[in-house]
Amino acid sequence: MLPPAHRLTDGASFREAVRTGRRSGTRTVVVHLATSPSGDGPPRVGFVVSKAVGNAVLRNRVKRRLRHLAREHVSSLPGSAVLVVRALPAAGSASAAELGADLARCLRRVQVQEVDA
Repeated sequence: MLPPAHRLTDGASFREAVRTGRRSGTRTVVVHLATSPSGDGPPRVGFVVSKAVGNAVLRNRVKRRLRHLAREHVSSLPGSAVLVVRALPAAGSASAAELGADLARCLRRVQVQEVDA
């Protein structure tokens, strides 16, 4: 479980991260990483798991797995970063190991893009 300070809950932050952040995707997830110009506050993480992934039980399972996996990566995010992890339909049938590998790959890509920019 993510600590409350690291949870992304408001819709405006989700929209801004998706529209302005750097994006990377794999077969199971798409990651959007946006950095705040103000630079204050801890990094925050939000999840989008649509009905295309599966029924409510499956969506909640995917969300729990992604939350657990993202918790390991929060410390590597830049301060005041906003990370949105969007699960694709293939995430419903993926194992936790596959989700973890895809999430790590996407995070590496967006952080490298940020350094290059």
